[in-house]
Amino acid sequence: MSPEERVPADHPLRRIKKTTDEVLKRLSPLFDEMYASGGRSSVPPERLLKAMLLMALYSVRSERMFCEQLNYNLLFRWFLDMDMVEEAFDPTTFSHNRERLLAHDVAKEFFGTVVREAKRRDLMSADHFCVDGTLIEAWASMKSFRPKDEKDDDDDKPDGNAWQDFSGKPRSNDTHESKTDPEAKLARKGKGQAAKLCFSGHALMENRNGLLADLRIADANQREEVNVALAMLADSAVRSKPVTVGADRGYDTKRFVRETRELGATPHVAQLRVRRSNIDSRTTRHAGYGLSLRFRMRIEEIFGWIKTTANFRRSRWRGIARTQLAAYMVGAAYNLLRMSKLQAS
Repeated sequence: MSPEERVPADHPLRRIKKTTDEVLKRLSPLFDEMYASGGRSSVPPERLLKAMLLMALYSVRSERMFCEQLNYNLLFRWFLDMDMVEEAFDPTTFSHNRERLLAHDVAKEFFGTVVREAKRRDLMSADHFCVDGTLIEAWASMKSFRPKDEKDDDDDKPDGNAWQDFSGKPRSNDTHESKTDPEAKLARKGKGQAAKLCFSGHALMENRNGLLADLRIADANQREEVNVALAMLADSAVRSKPVTVGADRGYDTKRFVRETRELGATPHVAQLRVRRSNIDSRTTRHAGYGLSLRFRMRIEEIFGWIKTTANFRRSRWRGIARTQLAAYMVGAAYNLLRMSKLQAS
């Protein structure tokens, strides 16, 4: 008996597996560059990438938990092309291979190939997009957010596990940093909400079917919101034909509106009410402006899925580079799931 016999013929994961295998086959030359032709055999990179997809699709909280489930979950073994008796790989395999995946930008290439496959199937719009940002909590405690000149071996610093009262003590990113993850920044979603150590996540969504065209991780500050949005538009969206870009009020800035137009796109940004908006009637009088603002809300569905089902509300890795690798895999999982549903309908 094989796992193939136990998976129903109409299981939705079959369509995802078929698309994933096609994408991985195109990346085979890249995988050949990553590994030596001789030496001790290793876990195939295709299997590691597919394991990351399963963790996002099935809300598996950790790599160790995934490897435990791999011992008895026939669906997981079938997706990874494993037979009934093959030993599950050790969770440290992810750690040992992560640097190799980072060095060759494998996750970025995988996500990009999934996006190109969606375009090939005519599932993505080429002229209507939306951008937005959110906060991804860092894998660092607020107790690790200490003055920059303070060293870990300082005798007068408090015990890291002891209760501490930060009331009345000013702390900012200019004077403090996390000793656990120095790249994490103190940020909060809005007034009255607690500040946490975070990264910022930025999504570029096409409007036809709500697929991700790009997903990037950056520092948690307001300046990066506009910087990353413009970079994503320049790299992924803007082509020779006219393009529209929907966004919320946070993007109603002179720079974003000006540089978006310089890229050849029309900014459909929600107007600020507290001051004069940078969007005037030349843009708002068109029916497409209202449509962009309505479709813009669909990007919140992406953030909702990423943070709940894919367990990406908080990063499990330190630093922007490793968190970006995870973001590309989560984004690819979302696109593959969405594509399978669109193809089935």
